[in-house]
Amino acid sequence: MPVESPPLALSRCGSRVIPLHSKTTVGFSLQPHHRRAASALLLGAAALSLAACRRDRFPAYPSNYREFAYITDGQANAVTVLDLVYLRKDRSVNVGRNPSGIVASPTRNEIYAVNTGSDSVSVIDAGTNTVAATIGVHHTPYFLAVSPDGLRAYVPNSGSNTVSVLDLDKRREIATVASGEGPGVARVSPDNRALVVSNRTAGSVSIYNIGSDTQAPLRFRSTFSGCPGATDIAILPDSSKAFIACSGGHQVMVVWLAAAPESYRGQQDATLQQDHLLSLLDVGKTPVQLAMEPSGNEVFSMNFDSDSISEISTWTNEVIATTLVGPKPVRGVISEDTGLAAPGTLWVSTFGTDSIAAYSIDDSRVETSVRTGAHPDAIAFSTDQHALLVVDTGSADVAVIRTQKTTTPELVTMLPAGAQPHDIAIKSFHVKRNGAPKTE
Repeated sequence: MPVESPPLALSRCGSRVIPLHSKTTVGFSLQPHHRRAASALLLGAAALSLAACRRDRFPAYPSNYREFAYITDGQANAVTVLDLVYLRKDRSVNVGRNPSGIVASPTRNEIYAVNTGSDSVSVIDAGTNTVAATIGVHHTPYFLAVSPDGLRAYVPNSGSNTVSVLDLDKRREIATVASGEGPGVARVSPDNRALVVSNRTAGSVSIYNIGSDTQAPLRFRSTFSGCPGATDIAILPDSSKAFIACSGGHQVMVVWLAAAPESYRGQQDATLQQDHLLSLLDVGKTPVQLAMEPSGNEVFSMNFDSDSISEISTWTNEVIATTLVGPKPVRGVISEDTGLAAPGTLWVSTFGTDSIAAYSIDDSRVETSVRTGAHPDAIAFSTDQHALLVVDTGSADVAVIRTQKTTTPELVTMLPAGAQPHDIAIKSFHVKRNGAPKTE
């Protein structure tokens, strides 16, 4: 009888496609023990082919290097873990109900998954890929922001109109503060002085002072209304301005963030020590996400219902270009000069075309597009940006796109992501000789 090998991921090696995802059939009859041996040989050959492809076209890593992608799976109440060194599924980690947002710590080998259905946050140890702790928060959280020093996390609770403050050393909630109605997204300023929260239902933005006092680690500072469907937030690298996407309309709000009294800006002009509204910029319909150029010179809005992106100058607070990129742009990330990636490219997942678009910032045009799975949404670069990971919500997989500047962008492989994938986070580290992960 024919022997079928276990399914593996499809792999593309240059122009050769190694059909590992579909079942491979050996067309002759074997005894059971021979079948097992044949299956093992097929698996071994597939692994060798994939490994050879990876070494030939992807960066070579030391043996103690680890890199994983973590994808929330709302249907399975789990996080799918993908091994990005060997391009394969590592495991599925059970968390709380309906996990949605997920974030990697900037300083620890930890991943934080927000469990919307069980009002909690799961702490995943990246060294073992197991749940190390579960922290209770309040009603219907979707998102989490981690401070630059990795000590605190902030969770907007959309069902209780509050923000939870988490101590990540003690792994517990230490404070809760009121917000506007329906808080969704939170961002910490790079200088760790301010927390900006978008209140989707209220159509407003709340700004808080961040302090070291454990009794009052977060103090309300100001609020600005007039941003219907307030959602994503981008803060400049110098912490001077916040840009907020107003997804219920066609604008991006620009807010000046109060300068510290001892800072150069604060000393030059006392009025700059207060938050104030700078502008409401007209972009396309339904701006759902913002992507910031690494230097902070430009911000791009993904205009879902206009099939376009808008380029905003952060110096002048003006929209300087709007370009069609394909049906339903939903997420964008911008490449940096890492040595492997070509800088200055905005990658946009177009939910309506089952592809991603590569937009040249210098040339203000779409250079190419790459096919993905169905309904691409969340996207993230590998640590060195040699690859782009695209979460395909319609086909329940992750497309791995080669983005090295020495090659043409192309689909490398499709990896399983769970039945209902939502968000993605990336974590890399080196393992010490004793097997313990080394914090980076």
